[in-house]
Parts: sequence; C-alpha cells; structure tokens
Amino acid sequence: MSVRVRRVYDPPEPGDGVRVLVDRLWPRGLSKEDAQVDEWPKALTPSTELRRWYHSGEGTYEQFRHRYEAELADPASAGLLNHLRELSQRGQVTLVTASKARDKNHAAVLAALLTA
Repeated sequence: MSVRVRRVYDPPEPGDGVRVLVDRLWPRGLSKEDAQVDEWPKALTPSTELRRWYHSGEGTYEQFRHRYEAELADPASAGLLNHLRELSQRGQVTLVTASKARDKNHAAVLAALLTA
C-alpha cells in the first residue's frame, strides 16, 4: 500500500497517483483546476463538532484521534475508507489537506488507518 499526505496548496506531482481531498470544506483561494483532486469523500472528514472541539484546544491529539476513529466506524465512512484502501492497493494515493499541522491532523489518522 502506498499512501502519503500532502498539503493541497503544494503543486501536484506526477507521482501523486490518485489525489483525495480529505477536508470537509474546499480550500480557500484554490481553484479546482489547480488542486487536481480526483476524489472528495466528505463523509471521511471529521464532524464539524469534532473539528471545532480539537481546534479549540480543549483536547489532545490522542483524544482527537480516538474520537475520529470512532466516527470512521460509521458504515458510510467505513465503506469510503475501504474504497481508499482498495485504491492504495492498486497504486499511489495522496491524501491532500489544507492543514498546516503535518503529523497531528485528520489526514495523518486516515493515512495510518489505510496503511495498518
């Protein structure tokens, strides 16, 4: 399996494979043409409540990760996660996000689940 995480604002690279936007909202100031996103599974993104809770600083990354993984157990999310897992078994998948936090964001959680 080949999964990596990149910022959506970074220029696409030939080795990106399938580019999957994993943010609930479209990135500000970025056209769809420039983003070159192949898929945008909004049901895989953290809920608005969870996202706001984490960004408010009330919880730790570990708490966020556990809560997010619980949300991903929902059947609709689990199906999308399996779809991404199948894509990654066929070739490179790049999860793109607007998040500046490289290792402590929802995309990192998804990447870890996809490569486990």
